[in-house]
Amino acid sequence: MSAQLTRLANGLTLAIDPMPGARSTAIGLYAGVGSRSEAEGKGGLAHLLEHMVFKGARGRNARAIAEAIEDVGGSLNAWTARDQTVFHARTLPDDVGLGLELIADLVRAPRLDVEELEREKQVILSELGECRDAPDDLIHDHLFEAALGTQPLARPVLGREESILALTRDDCLGWLAQEYRPSRLVISAAGAVDPEAVLALAERLFGDLDPVDVPAIAPAQFLGGIRSDRKAAEQTHLAFALPGLPSSHDAAPALSLFSQAVGGGMSSRLFQELREERGLAYSIYSWTQAFADTGLFAVNLSTDKARAAEAMALARACVSRAAEDLTEAELDRARAQLEAGLIMALETPQGRADSMARSIEIFNRIMSLDEMLAEIRSVTAYDARSVAQQMLGGPIALASIGGKLALAA
Repeated sequence: MSAQLTRLANGLTLAIDPMPGARSTAIGLYAGVGSRSEAEGKGGLAHLLEHMVFKGARGRNARAIAEAIEDVGGSLNAWTARDQTVFHARTLPDDVGLGLELIADLVRAPRLDVEELEREKQVILSELGECRDAPDDLIHDHLFEAALGTQPLARPVLGREESILALTRDDCLGWLAQEYRPSRLVISAAGAVDPEAVLALAERLFGDLDPVDVPAIAPAQFLGGIRSDRKAAEQTHLAFALPGLPSSHDAAPALSLFSQAVGGGMSSRLFQELREERGLAYSIYSWTQAFADTGLFAVNLSTDKARAAEAMALARACVSRAAEDLTEAELDRARAQLEAGLIMALETPQGRADSMARSIEIFNRIMSLDEMLAEIRSVTAYDARSVAQQMLGGPIALASIGGKLALAA
């Protein structure tokens, strides 16, 4: 990567990576704030705000915003997570200015019409209902609650009915004024971009933001626990989590490789042992998620109710065995998968823009592809086993939907 890192006088950070041969651009505003920063009783505020800004901003209503970007063949979208909110645009090179201008309007001059707000709440309640009808999505929220208890990081990004309905226009305005400050914002652009032009655009559109201090984000700690949901479902959906690592931890690459080897693909231990050899689970995989202060290593599976206890016990045993005897061959296969995925992702403007923003949020700098590959290549099977053994010594979180929770020892 030929990425350039710049900081405006007010503290806003820019990452710009021109890609030779690219014929499109990706540009986004990455705010280092999400649902974990919401106050008690304000669940879903970050996500509601993300929706509401598209209903009208500056001199455009919702239709005009959509037409402005689609008239030039581009796209404009957003998403909210527990620790991040992102507004991003894909355009051709001549229209990158329009893309960033629209993003600036969304977060700096939204209309937040009260009638639109009440309508959009109903849309989000429908989205919440859809999530609750999808056990493979809902199980993730249950697992976070089991792992983190009542801490803000445990709360679902969508919020809950009562909190969504209680949110007001003033809540949205206060959220923007309090959380969307320059020190928390990264503009990341990649593809067919002119660094000097993007820098000038950023200065014009965001340079006057006041560098006000932002509230500290409450720390989180993996606690462990149980969340059992007996709602009717065709299958039993199970998950368990162990304490992962913070995103900047030196051993984070080793844990990622362990997870990939154990449950990251069809050649992984979990898939082979539970699905291929025993037919115990239709879907089974492991994953990791890291935050600034904590993380999760987790295994999800769906199985027949009658075999749920057997499946959960075997999945946990499979992870424990891998912590003792994971081989270099398994690690090398996992390494090849992670390397290929990383290289392929960074061949796209969107992949590069996302990667640069995340790197800045974690390390306060842009990691090059060579650095990322070097981290992956330096991990040994011993390293992966060691980090797995360490997390197995901590608390465990268990979650289930559609059946009695299998409390396998």
